[in-house]
Amino acid sequence: MRLADDLQVKGKRVLVRSDLNVPLEDGHITDDGRIRASLPLIRSLAEQGARVVVTAHLGRPKGTADPRFSLAPVAKRLEELLGRPVRLARDVVGPDAKSSVEELREGSVVLLENVRFEAAETSKDDAERGAFADKLAAFADLYVDDAFGAVHRKHASVYDVALRLPHAAGPLVAAEVEVLERLEKDPDRPYVVVLGGSKVSDKIKVIDALLPKVDALLVGGGMCFTFLKAQGHGVGTSLLEEEMLDSCRTLLESGKVVLPVDVVAATAFAADADHDVVPVSAIPDDRMGLDIGPESVKLFASKLAGAKTVFWNGPMGVFEMAAFAEGTRGVAEAVASLHGLTVVGGGDSAAAVRALGIDESRFTHISTGGGASLEHLEGKELPGLAVLA
Repeated sequence: MRLADDLQVKGKRVLVRSDLNVPLEDGHITDDGRIRASLPLIRSLAEQGARVVVTAHLGRPKGTADPRFSLAPVAKRLEELLGRPVRLARDVVGPDAKSSVEELREGSVVLLENVRFEAAETSKDDAERGAFADKLAAFADLYVDDAFGAVHRKHASVYDVALRLPHAAGPLVAAEVEVLERLEKDPDRPYVVVLGGSKVSDKIKVIDALLPKVDALLVGGGMCFTFLKAQGHGVGTSLLEEEMLDSCRTLLESGKVVLPVDVVAATAFAADADHDVVPVSAIPDDRMGLDIGPESVKLFASKLAGAKTVFWNGPMGVFEMAAFAEGTRGVAEAVASLHGLTVVGGGDSAAAVRALGIDESRFTHISTGGGASLEHLEGKELPGLAVLA
């Protein structure tokens, strides 16, 4: 891929696809990690005298303008972190966007409103998507994709615009690809993967792809209960995918899957619910597992000890609630203490690292795109990467 550093950008209008899809509560950003990750490219382009036009999405507004998903809070935070003005256009390709781009001076930055306010952005119809991409492309001389978290989507701002402009990969995309290729091509061993999250069905394809390549696959989070049920354990009212039991039994035959030996079982999915640590063989019928237990943390840490390559995707429990965060914290600390390639696979895992106050620099790489990382490891062609080649 051509890289952003290879472009001559002074005086040019550069359309940057960034990943600014941050979590919001009551209009306030609760984790600005993706904004911070996007800063180096935007700052570099501005300092080189480019006229920077940033496009990004936030949430799923379903193709219509919805103030709940406005990028206004993002523009404010981006301006604070960047240390220079960031103008927010009130639309995506409408009159305010056009005038904002026309008034750009060298070194200036404009952020277009949420690109998913336009239904054509995510349309399955190539012509509809293309017509919208024409309007975006008209704003720029060059295109740089730095939104790894969106490269698995065949969306107008990710795929179609790159067909219409001279293009390059931003530093985030380049770094993600480099790390994922290290995982895929002869990784240093032992190679251990830790998977969490809620559903086996969400990750069955990546498990199938990874299992022949890894030395151990540690499973926590809500998805572990379907595996435990497949082993013959009762799981109470825990999350369970009955239709995945046969698949789990097949995966367990590999001998590489490591499951929790104890869990934190609660009376309800609530921060103040009564809860106890119980062995997986004795989960009460009226309780649900919301975290892995301390013995499971020890077991997982022992499997991670000495690993030279680790990929971790998905929390071990409901880390947003203090009572059910220790499993995730324990595994995160075990991964962070290793000397080797340690990759946090984006999404909730990355959010957990920041929420639990663990120093991000202790990991080799923290991905900004969980879904894209998983699909890359599955061996899928990602449209946003393919178009940059």
